[in-house]
Amino acid sequence: MAQNIYDDPDFFAGYSQLPRQVHGLDGAPEWPVIRAMLPHLGGKNVVDLGCGFGWASRWMREQGAATVLGLDLSQNMIERARADTADTAIEYRIADLDTLDLPEAAFDLAYSALTFHYVQDFRRLVRVIRKALVPDGHFVFTIEHPIFMAAEHPHWIFDEEGRKTWPVNRYSVEGERRTDWFAKGVLKYHRTLGTTLNTLIGAGFQIRQVEEFAPTREQIQQVPQLTEELERPMMLIVSASTSIAGSASKPL
Repeated sequence: MAQNIYDDPDFFAGYSQLPRQVHGLDGAPEWPVIRAMLPHLGGKNVVDLGCGFGWASRWMREQGAATVLGLDLSQNMIERARADTADTAIEYRIADLDTLDLPEAAFDLAYSALTFHYVQDFRRLVRVIRKALVPDGHFVFTIEHPIFMAAEHPHWIFDEEGRKTWPVNRYSVEGERRTDWFAKGVLKYHRTLGTTLNTLIGAGFQIRQVEEFAPTREQIQQVPQLTEELERPMMLIVSASTSIAGSASKPL
């Protein structure tokens, strides 16, 4: 079973105060990029892997999705999502993505935000998702960028001229990384960019688009703290499909 850090009281209290949890999708600067990579959702069946508070699940229903299944390991997350959702077409369940099974050809879109770096067996999960998607299904996800999470001690350092720099070490050594973030010993799994993309290809996905998120000038003007995100990619955003026919982007 994966580490359930989100049910740790200290972690959950700190996490709940993040702008993306207080303000929802509007508090996530990468959301416009993700939104442009999603297919049209009218009449589609969606699975939201690592649904958290349910922000994306509810948004997808607002865009016309027929059903949304939100899955999360954390009881805290699922309880909050259920409390904030009054829509019978959205179902939330507790699920461990490391042992997840899904019905075959049941979903048009699989979506996940900042969850897969907690999954140990990414290869197994990707193959489960591939089987669960219909022909011409879509798969869109975000993860912490491998450059961001590779270091054993990830934090800003300063060079001889005082410039802020992000360390990259042990990049090719894949596997466990433990960091202190709202709680000590948060467990994540580092995989290289090549491993991440090749795992998708090996499972039969066609890669449609890859973005290494960086804020726009307008976003930085509104939130100056985002300037440091230009120094290194914190987030990897990937769109894939189950057939070549799905390769054309269909922005909302």
